[in-house]
Amino acid sequence: MMKTATIHARINPETKAQAENVLRRLGMTPTEAIRIFYTQITLQNGLPFDVKIPNKLTTATLNKSYRGEDVEEFDSLDEMFESWES
Repeated sequence: MMKTATIHARINPETKAQAENVLRRLGMTPTEAIRIFYTQITLQNGLPFDVKIPNKLTTATLNKSYRGEDVEEFDSLDEMFESWES
């Protein structure tokens, strides 16, 4: 099938640069990534990932963790699981 359709989109320059850096490390062009994305939309009959708006509690918890508040650090998964049992 001939590839003749064109897509034009406006995007934040910083986001574009960061995404293209990731794609470059993957050895992929933006065109290839967009083609894969559109193919997956077609195959899955929707976006190939969940798009959700978190509830207020989840949003507040995520914001606190981004700020480093109420964050526990563990040296191993076992240590983390043990902390849940106590």
